[in-house]
Amino acid sequence: MSITKEIAVLSGDGIGPEVTSVAVKILQAVCERHDYTLKTENHEVGGASIDRFGRPLTRETLEACKKADAVLLGAVGGSQWDDQPKDKRPEAALLGLRKELGLYANLRPIKTYESLIHASPLKEEIIRDVDIMIVRELTGGIYFGRPRLIEKTDTGERGVDTLIYTTEEVKRIVHTAFETAAVRNRKVTSVDKANVLDSSRLWRRTVTESAKQWPEVTLEHMLVDNCAMQLVRYPSQFDVIVTGNMFGDILSDEASMITGSIGMLPSASLGEKHAMYEPVHGSAPDIAGENKANPLATIASVALMCRYSLDMPEAAREIEEAIETTLKDGFRTGDISTDPSREYVVDTTEMGSAVLKHLNPNLQPGTLL
Repeated sequence: MSITKEIAVLSGDGIGPEVTSVAVKILQAVCERHDYTLKTENHEVGGASIDRFGRPLTRETLEACKKADAVLLGAVGGSQWDDQPKDKRPEAALLGLRKELGLYANLRPIKTYESLIHASPLKEEIIRDVDIMIVRELTGGIYFGRPRLIEKTDTGERGVDTLIYTTEEVKRIVHTAFETAAVRNRKVTSVDKANVLDSSRLWRRTVTESAKQWPEVTLEHMLVDNCAMQLVRYPSQFDVIVTGNMFGDILSDEASMITGSIGMLPSASLGEKHAMYEPVHGSAPDIAGENKANPLATIASVALMCRYSLDMPEAAREIEEAIETTLKDGFRTGDISTDPSREYVVDTTEMGSAVLKHLNPNLQPGTLL
């Protein structure tokens, strides 16, 4: 009997609808291959939701996400909504989803593809064989701390953001990091700013104590500024990096350049009951609607969905292998093209079709995306 999986699709803004539509078709293909029935339900979020409902995240969308087996998010944001109050901007939907769904752990794999070695601005000998998992705490830290305000002063204005972490928040994300490392190369690098910040001193102390539960995993501590340097100096030294919300946000974007393009990076945001999957890149309004966006990060995100939420590890592996084979065959979108004379420079739909062809070689070109 076929198993039904329900996915809430939040295409969002900019290139979001383009990349999510391709990824959903890839997911549909692997579900059919493994005798799963896929049901998708589309909902507005971000700027699209503001335009239709006057707010970036509606209660109806949130409830649909809670009922689904997983959530696929495209991207949110765009300059046309920059003048909105901070709680009405598209990005507020992300914070709302993370908080309301309890998505405290963000996993961002950073992996180099042999065929894209030359797309990276870093030297080949530095980035070869890099395989890092960044585990970012997602619902605490400076993005959620209170007070948070801008207020008038006698001499102008004062902006306040508050960085708070509790022992329970740190223990929770550390558990995710060590469980991840235990099935990888058994090394965790905890990144903080313990030489300056009290919150980081608590973080470091809690990580050290919690690590005793995994004696088989090596723990090292590293200051965030040193980690930023080491990621471009010697990235292969890392296995799992665990860090707070803001540091993880910055470091994972920096690490994206190891792969050659932020358009290659997927992510999984996990909680106790819910999970959301999204590409790391933004809405790229400058190319929205032009069928130029790289869909591989979103396709890789549905591979993570298969692994962590849908109990389909074999399907996850098949999608990841199809991506790798497609790149080996020379298919490139503009952001990862380095030698158009030797590559097949394709658009969003054509890249998706190439991946789908590897998943189902019997498909005829006219039946692809």
